[in-house]
Amino acid sequence: MYQQPYRPPALFGAFPPVIKNLLIIHGLVFMAQLVPSINEVLIRWFALWPDISLLGYSSVSTFRPWQLVTYGFLHGDFAHLLFNMFALWMFGMRIEHAWGSRRFAIYYFLCVIGAGLVQLLIATISAANGQVYWTVGASGGVFGLLLAFGMLYPNEYIVLLFPPIPIKAKWFVIIFGALELVYGLTGAQVGVANFAHLGGMVFGYLLIQYWRGKLPMQPKRKMHT
Repeated sequence: MYQQPYRPPALFGAFPPVIKNLLIIHGLVFMAQLVPSINEVLIRWFALWPDISLLGYSSVSTFRPWQLVTYGFLHGDFAHLLFNMFALWMFGMRIEHAWGSRRFAIYYFLCVIGAGLVQLLIATISAANGQVYWTVGASGGVFGLLLAFGMLYPNEYIVLLFPPIPIKAKWFVIIFGALELVYGLTGAQVGVANFAHLGGMVFGYLLIQYWRGKLPMQPKRKMHT
């Protein structure tokens, strides 16, 4: 049986509440980042920094627990924001409609936090070697949504922009995951938190498997996906 390729929902269709609010908040935060003085404060306090305090440094720009969430609302430039918001809209709309807003929000923010934990470890190790940098972006949550879409609709066709050919969601996820692993190990994408992307996918996979009752810890009520 032939399945029609998946295309994003109508641009002006009804946005589910979590997607709508995420898009609005990300847009407002990015507008604030356009003001240099405000952006400096946002990056210093709300981007994800390595835990410099553990390394004996004295600096205001160090890890604080809330950064595991707030870094996901900041972006490096407009292209960074546009790509993440397009993917959030494209894959998140379908998933939020399928799961409901509460479960979708739990999943999305767990992926953001999971990606942040992985990146915190990587960045702190780099800082110990003299390379201190901060991390921003919703990509960890977005890659978690990509993983969820591939698990929920493995044989659904996705039409790529480049190249514009349909590909099954499960292969799309596998290819992107493999590329992130290769890029992370080789350092081929300078300035890209590839292991954070993988962290979002791994934490998302574990949560879905937990909801399905396939982990040693069983949920009170299994989720049918």
